[in-house]
Amino acid sequence: MGMTITEKILARHAGKKEVLPGEIINARVDLVFANDNTGDLAVDQFKKAGFDKVFDKNRVIFVADHFIPPKDVSCAEQSRRVRVFCREMGLSNFLEVGRVGIEHVLLPELGMIKPGDVIVGADSHTCSAGALGAFASGVGSTDMAAAMAKGELWFKVPETIKFVYKGTPGRWISGKDLILYTLGQIGVQGATYKAMEFSGEAVEALTLDERFTMANMAIEAGGKNGIFHVDQKTIEFLKPRVKTDYEIVSSDPDANYAEVHEYDVTDISYQVALPPSPGNVKSLSDIGNIQIDQVVIGCCTNGRLEDMRVAAKIMRGKETNFHIRTIIIPGSQEIYLQALQEGLIETFIRAKAAVSLPTCGPCAGLHMGILGEGEKALATTNRNFVGRMGHKTSEVYLASPAVAAATAIKGYISTPEEVM
Repeated sequence: MGMTITEKILARHAGKKEVLPGEIINARVDLVFANDNTGDLAVDQFKKAGFDKVFDKNRVIFVADHFIPPKDVSCAEQSRRVRVFCREMGLSNFLEVGRVGIEHVLLPELGMIKPGDVIVGADSHTCSAGALGAFASGVGSTDMAAAMAKGELWFKVPETIKFVYKGTPGRWISGKDLILYTLGQIGVQGATYKAMEFSGEAVEALTLDERFTMANMAIEAGGKNGIFHVDQKTIEFLKPRVKTDYEIVSSDPDANYAEVHEYDVTDISYQVALPPSPGNVKSLSDIGNIQIDQVVIGCCTNGRLEDMRVAAKIMRGKETNFHIRTIIIPGSQEIYLQALQEGLIETFIRAKAAVSLPTCGPCAGLHMGILGEGEKALATTNRNFVGRMGHKTSEVYLASPAVAAATAIKGYISTPEEVM
């Protein structure tokens, strides 16, 4: 019996010829990272365990992205403690203001993610890196501390669910619509502790930016990881970024899958996740007129250059609705600069939108876009739980950048066709 891509990667990192779902293994890790929000907790566990050095000063990375620049004294202290730890350990990478991006956008951009890698991060959306054919999964603070010190970690080998997407999507339908549709079909527990393997002709047609979005939201179905096979598009993304060798791993034709789901994307329309769950998904045409108070375009799910281009194309020459706060968040400094050079930032500002430095702030309800009592937001982020973005009576709706841009213009959840 063959193995899936996830099983192969874990087997090779455990020094085994094969592994089986449910098997407990110790596997070496290629990259370990945390942010300013989780890093402080991991550092505390690292010290409590009595560790005094990291396994590799170049492969333990901290990214300050959740509340930067620090919004208050407490946040400043968290960042300071992490910064001090990085200096004490002699780490090569503590990335903060001016050099920062949202970790799940920045690390692939910097060439720190490679196919065939095992990557752990102290953030649930670490699974984003699976877009490059890596096994990537979020871990808690104690596991993070152990991985930082030892360069290896225990895993239970997950079963794999294969998702096959066929057909050709309509104009403006993106990877965000495909993953929201999938969440609507299987629910937020539909892939609990399983690998979500994305394949099919429609997936092959997706850009890398769209694949990152889909891999990012595997955790919203409970997935252990989300993963794509490496193709020519992947290789072209990696060429200018990754300067070291890497191994391309693919699933065997006779690999065993726990489940196989097939979807025809030709029939998928704009998808919207309604409160209070990313799995509460409906077609936009079925939700009626929902007035919005705030639109957020960006964050680790849809803060990449293609997302900026889509939003700008829809907003160009128009103004956002007077009653809406529209916040645009490029995912990294490099994306911000490219968007500036392409005139996208000017488009947003002329449309009366606010453009932020890279941050997770509003998505996690930390700063830069907190909702008040009863307010509604349409966001390209990945979660919409009760109180996620502010007041417990506020509501968050999730959709693609195209829908978000149209909504910013109209004032209610809208399609691009309504404003183009």
